[in-house]
Amino acid sequence: MSKETSKEKEIKEESPKTGKNKRSDKAASSSEKVDQETKASEAKSEDQSEDLLKKVTELKQKYDEVEDKYLRAEAEMANMNTRFKKEQEKLLKYDGQNLAKDVLPVIDNLDRALKIEVEDEASKQIKRGIELVYKDMEKALSANHIIKIEALGQAFDPTKHQAVKSVQAENGQKPETVVEVFQDGYMLKDRVLRPAMVVVAQ
Repeated sequence: MSKETSKEKEIKEESPKTGKNKRSDKAASSSEKVDQETKASEAKSEDQSEDLLKKVTELKQKYDEVEDKYLRAEAEMANMNTRFKKEQEKLLKYDGQNLAKDVLPVIDNLDRALKIEVEDEASKQIKRGIELVYKDMEKALSANHIIKIEALGQAFDPTKHQAVKSVQAENGQKPETVVEVFQDGYMLKDRVLRPAMVVVAQ
């Protein structure tokens, strides 16, 4: 057998080393590729998470806006219902106000007729008839919550009395009191239909 030359020895020794280096490089390259893919996947996941978070925030904002509009609309409806009920109650409470105002001049005329002094029997009979009509009218007004305002001898109240004249207080009269009534005033429940026209002592 011939001896191996030094050159052949070198080739044999180097050959295994070269193969091992190639495998090592390939493994390193594969590892780097996996790292890059992992990083890319993580970056993609982060982007998706940010997009989802952004969409959730937008949806929550839209939900809050819709809820706010709904609550406002609900409150407005409640206010409208309350106003409507109050108006209805007011209309019912003061129902017949216009009719009462039209009837008051009739009461005034009947009252004036009763103040006329008569002597003959025929006139007295007519006066008694007028008195019955007057009482029936007052009764009808009272049944509909229309009452006469107390004025004579009362303290002057500008919300219920209208002063048409003032006179000097005399004979123990107190200042700012009603000493004469020119025309009766009337109220419908708590509303003044017509103030009493009065003379006030000063």
